Amino acid sequence: MPRHEALRPQYRWWIPLTVIAIALALVLMILLMDREQGDDSDLSTSGKQKEPDVVVTEVEDPEQKDLSDFDTDDDDPLADGPVDAPVTLVVFSDYQCPYCAAWSQDTLPTMLDYVDSGDLRIEWREVNVFGSASEQAAEAAYAAALQDKHWEFHEKLFAGGKPRSPEELSPEALTSVAADSGLDMDQFEEDMNSSETAEAVDKNAAMGTELGAFSTPTFILDSQPYVGAQPTSVFVDAIEAKLEGAN
Repeated sequence: MPRHEALRPQYRWWIPLTVIAIALALVLMILLMDREQGDDSDLSTSGKQKEPDVVVTEVEDPEQKDLSDFDTDDDDPLADGPVDAPVTLVVFSDYQCPYCAAWSQDTLPTMLDYVDSGDLRIEWREVNVFGSASEQAAEAAYAAALQDKHWEFHEKLFAGGKPRSPEELSPEALTSVAADSGLDMDQFEEDMNSSETAEAVDKNAAMGTELGAFSTPTFILDSQPYVGAQPTSVFVDAIEAKLEGAN
């Protein structure tokens, strides 16, 4: 064999095939990774756009119950809006309920606009399905309401659209919230620990139980039940339809 032939690099047919195979594998891997990231992105995006998940519970049709046992109380400290408002919204809530907190942040401000215009009356009822810490918070909120500070106190307990932990609903923590809300502290502590407040909180919880509101939030808008943290538009559309019918 000539010397120059021995020095010439030998063509190895398998090298290009190996390179092509590796390239194809890399392309396939990149496509799969992009697809997985796209799926995760879609889930994340939908999670940001969608309303809070609905908590489903069975609610008996209020139209089939005798609601005369729950007559509107003109002096109810947890109610806001004219007694003769064309639409009434009863809210069954719990201060440890994350969906109640989300609804309070996202939808309650719009509902209060209807209250301010005289078109809606809101009657708030704590059912305390999460236990003793919720009951303590309900008693504290009732005591704040006796000083016309219900919504201010309520907003602090649901700050950021999230509920507090049981430890953050201790009597000491609730007293601190009251102080931050500008309440008369002597009066607040007296009212929070009074038998009258305990009876009122028990009565409101019993109303929810009798109407079948065993999970929160549950709403009754002029005898029509709505279950879970429904989007704001659901309540706006229902109220507007009621107002249009009234006119």
